[in-house]
Parts: sequence; structure tokens; C-alpha cells
Amino acid sequence: MKTHIVSLTILCLALTAIPVSAQVLYDDGPINGTVDAWTINFGFVVGDTFILSANSTVGGFNFGVWEYPGDVLTSVEWSITSEFFGGTVYGSGTASGKNLTDQFISINQYGFDIDKVTVSGLNVALISNTTYWLNLQNATVPSGDPVYWDENDGVGCKGDNGMGGGCPSEADWTGCISAGGNCPPESFDINGTGGGSTPEPSSVMLFGSGILGLAGILRRKLF
Repeated sequence: MKTHIVSLTILCLALTAIPVSAQVLYDDGPINGTVDAWTINFGFVVGDTFILSANSTVGGFNFGVWEYPGDVLTSVEWSITSEFFGGTVYGSGTASGKNLTDQFISINQYGFDIDKVTVSGLNVALISNTTYWLNLQNATVPSGDPVYWDENDGVGCKGDNGMGGGCPSEADWTGCISAGGNCPPESFDINGTGGGSTPEPSSVMLFGSGILGLAGILRRKLF
């Protein structure tokens, strides 16, 4: 009887050990598509800051773009650094192929396609309460046209899982801050895992009642 109960408990614990799923670690607001946008190819670099509320592993990010009609982004260079396009580099690379998707959303009043770009396959460990820069450059489309990172002025930003801190982000593009210009933030979010998780009270209760219920069934069968 005791052996069966121990085995049953181990099985229930195994079933409840669900891996922490990817979550939005930082959200600087939705794609706007109507205000303005900044070039992220032809040698231009655009960066935005973000702060995480817990030690996390960044698995990817989303951002909005303006593209000429019919264009689809095929690659973009990214980096996560301690300063705008400089300082310590925590991660960098070129997103393309299976690690990049371009989803059409709408056409804006200027005739541009507004798309949501998703970059995945990252594995960048970052610590909490630290200012990081997400930098984008050298975006490519088959036509060779310009690609622009959508500006949303931080409207609707949710910060670190809605808990505030560094939201909206500080932004810069090549020479903007140094020239004393107005550098409004762009639309993007950071995804990954962080902070761990604990079972919800209802889950704990279900787990406990499940063990007791199955133990009762086992007892009835054995005696």
C-alpha cells in the first residue's frame, strides 16, 4: 500500500512540474503605424531602452515596421547592449529564416504596409533593474527598399510585466540624442522567461485532492 502511495505521489509531482512558459518581459506599447517611423537600414541604427523586473532569459522580441507595399522583411541585425549601440554587448546576431516572421497588419494613411516582425531563437541572460538597449540595423527586404521601425511614443506601454520601471523607453537613432533632438520610443516587446513561478492556490488544492482521491480509490481496490 505504502509503495503504491509513494509511486502515485511521484507521478502527481511529475505531472505538476510544468516548465515555465515564455512570457512578455517588457512591453513598450502596441504598434501604432500612424505617427512616424525611423529607418533601420542603409547604415542607420535605432535603439530603445528596456528594464526587466526580474532576472530573465530573453528568447525573442516583437516590433512594428513600416514597409513599402508588398515588402516582407527577410533579415535584421539586432543587439542588446548597455549603451545605445555600444558599451557591453550581452547578445547580438542576425535574425532570418525560421527565427524571423513578418505578419501584415494594415495599410496606413501614407500607403505603407504596417507589419509585426517577430524575432525568436534568442538566449540572452539579463539581470533585473538594469537599463538595456535593444538596437536594430541592416534590415533587408528583397526589393531593397527602406524599412522603418514604427514609432508609438510609448503610448500604451506596460513596462516590466505591468509593474512599471523604465516605461516608456528612452530611444535614440544615429546622432539623435547627441544632437539634442527629440527621440521618441518605438513599438516593441521583449519575450522570454524569468522570475520563476509558483502554483496557483487552486492548483495546489487540486493537486492535494487528486492525491487523496486516487489514494482512496487505490485503498478501495486493495481492501
